Amino acid sequence: MPRSARYRMRRVVATIIAATAFALFIFLNPKSYEDASLLGFSGDKLPEYRAEQSNADSMLAKDVLENLAVKEKDTEHKYYRKLFYDNWGTTASGCNTREAILARDLMDVVYKDGGCKVESGILNDPYTGKTINFQRGQDTSSAVQIDHIVALSNAWSTGAYLLSEDERYEISQDPLNLVAVDGPANQEKSDQAADAWLPSNEAFRCQYVARQISVKYKYRLWVTPPEKLAMQRVLATCPDEPTRGLEQ
Repeated sequence: MPRSARYRMRRVVATIIAATAFALFIFLNPKSYEDASLLGFSGDKLPEYRAEQSNADSMLAKDVLENLAVKEKDTEHKYYRKLFYDNWGTTASGCNTREAILARDLMDVVYKDGGCKVESGILNDPYTGKTINFQRGQDTSSAVQIDHIVALSNAWSTGAYLLSEDERYEISQDPLNLVAVDGPANQEKSDQAADAWLPSNEAFRCQYVARQISVKYKYRLWVTPPEKLAMQRVLATCPDEPTRGLEQ
């Protein structure tokens, strides 16, 4: 048999063997292919943590935390804020997300010209416990800022780089991950996780950690070992703290 014919024959045999092996794998592990297609990943891109993270039997924050994968931060993929969003999106009400969160979290809200923009209001700041009188203006608006409870940089390095563009945008606009807070406290927090920063208002720490856990669970992100330990320490003081925004 000519060499070229033998080569073609070997390729045909190799293809048949590979196809048979793949079919056998899918038959024995039907969920593996199904999960990958649902997430939009090809087999070689399927996140490792997806197999490690199981469904929570309880919606208590401490239990959901135990169902999050634990891994070190990814440092290979460069973070840019634009990987999540350029500008605030528009809510179902037609107002942008920032204005919607201000309206949700402030009291005695006054709208500018009867539209979406919040002109003034009172914030009982969850991070510091202070009362802040918000007044829109070039020199005053920054007194109240909208914080991502799970910082986008932290989300990126704990699995969001594996998500789709739409999912990353959703994290950036999700009311579950957004809260109106004291501007300086937000700047102090920056992109730090729970092991490096917690609200000075201790009364809010349980809810803060519970919401971080809820966001990480919802978007299939992981926690680092120090981050998990810090969360466990907080939740030890409030073992019945529920998650937020998750359904059984």
